[in-house]
Amino acid sequence: MNEPRDVAGLSHPDPAALPIHPLRPAGLDAFLTQCDAATAGFLTDQGFKAQAGRLMCLPGPTGVAGAVLGIGDGQQAAAFGDLTSRLPPNTVWHLIPGDYDPEQAVLTIALGAYRYDRFKQRSELPARIATPDSRSRTLARAICFARDLINTPANLLGPAELADAGQDLSARFGAKTERVTGSALHAGYPALAAVGAGSSRPSQMLHFTWGDDPTLPLVSLCGKGVCFDTGGYDLKPSSAMLRMKKDMGGAAITLGVAQAIMTLGSPVRLDVRIGCVENSISGHAMRPLDILKTRAGLSVEVGNTDAEGRLVLADLLTDAASFKPDWLIDFATLTGAARIALGPDLPALFTNNNRLAEALLDGGRAAHDPLWRLPLWDGYNSWLDSNIADCNTVGAKPMAGAIVAALFLRRFVPDTVPWAHIDTYAWNDQSRPGRPEGGEAQSLRAAVAAIETLQNATVA
Repeated sequence: MNEPRDVAGLSHPDPAALPIHPLRPAGLDAFLTQCDAATAGFLTDQGFKAQAGRLMCLPGPTGVAGAVLGIGDGQQAAAFGDLTSRLPPNTVWHLIPGDYDPEQAVLTIALGAYRYDRFKQRSELPARIATPDSRSRTLARAICFARDLINTPANLLGPAELADAGQDLSARFGAKTERVTGSALHAGYPALAAVGAGSSRPSQMLHFTWGDDPTLPLVSLCGKGVCFDTGGYDLKPSSAMLRMKKDMGGAAITLGVAQAIMTLGSPVRLDVRIGCVENSISGHAMRPLDILKTRAGLSVEVGNTDAEGRLVLADLLTDAASFKPDWLIDFATLTGAARIALGPDLPALFTNNNRLAEALLDGGRAAHDPLWRLPLWDGYNSWLDSNIADCNTVGAKPMAGAIVAALFLRRFVPDTVPWAHIDTYAWNDQSRPGRPEGGEAQSLRAAVAAIETLQNATVA
């Protein structure tokens, strides 16, 4: 894949850009007294009261001279999230400073302007907001990179193409890259390889490391990259299979986090792994009740071929944990049970380390990218028992599926390694301000914010 495109909705500073005045109700009177009488009268006659989301273009002698945007009294996302789609096309604007967070505004504008339009012809260029490079723009690029990967149809993004995207990313930042395929993959990552054995598109494991200062903390990131998930022999119904191009969302978010951290030059070392597979049906596919080897040496019984993502992560986590990172974080579209428990907007967070938990939760709150912690409840551990293997891949009872999946993963991470597992939906079912329908990099901002605290934190 080529280098990710720049984000929509933003442009570089332009002296000809028209002004947008974001206003809260409390600041409206002051604005009206400062502007010319014609503008003040126009806004008053139109009933503009700086209501959240109310946008009005201001007339000038030769056309549009500027705009006012009401941002209300509360959160500003609703006002900025669809801004560029409501401004005249082929125009460039700039935000006038005021009573709002400019970084959050720029990020929300960029995320709301995003469209996966690779296969659509467009005759008009949407409006853009002129802004210098900033942290928000860096985060927007990383999020939109992940969104593009998630939105790409599975016929165009298989295991090799997903690994290509990760390799291209690592090359841009001078990272050291390892790509494992074929017999080496089967020998070193047998559970991961078993998941993709039914596909004609060979599985891949991409690994790259960035930063070589041994005094800096080591952060390991692992991502589930199932480029399409049929469910295998435990076949999904068509309605559940419809969006399974997004089942590589964990790998996409992993790469997005890595891109943001490397672009920001955060004072950490990165150790990144994505498992790139396709879960298909053929004479070579794994079957229910098969016994598989894992990199850790544990044998696992396949309780359900649709519980494949945990097998991919098991080998990745074993590998990553062997390097004793300060933090180990995995991202995966792992269970429908997490969505039943928390809905589509709240990724489930599981962790064996309270310091890591608080860093991710605090980062999510600060970045408006929330997570919700669920327990690694030891009372359900026995549900994974198997009569013929070290453990089963699924629980013996049809309850607490997200917790049981996390308990399975925990078996592949030593207690001494601070580890977090994020079970995410990675999708917007419908468009909302700043969240267009389609792939979504949930937890990316939370993870970046948390990782940036690590150098000065005491890991406990």
